[in-house]
Amino acid sequence: MTQTFIRIRELASTAARRGRLPVVPATVWRWVKRGEFPKPVRLGPQTTAWRIEDVERWEAERAGTEAAQ
Repeated sequence: MTQTFIRIRELASTAARRGRLPVVPATVWRWVKRGEFPKPVRLGPQTTAWRIEDVERWEAERAGTEAAQ
């Protein structure tokens, strides 16, 4: 089974393009630091990405929490 990864440029939004999440990259990194978002993995010396299944699990958990409110 191959793993699929998502990089910050596809994950977070900027003024020029829309990402998977409606937040800027700094917010994603802040969430990671607080333990509120999955930790990324290092793919190389200058390449960091998230496992797509970790992001999808986080989204599902968040959707469940919001639906319960």
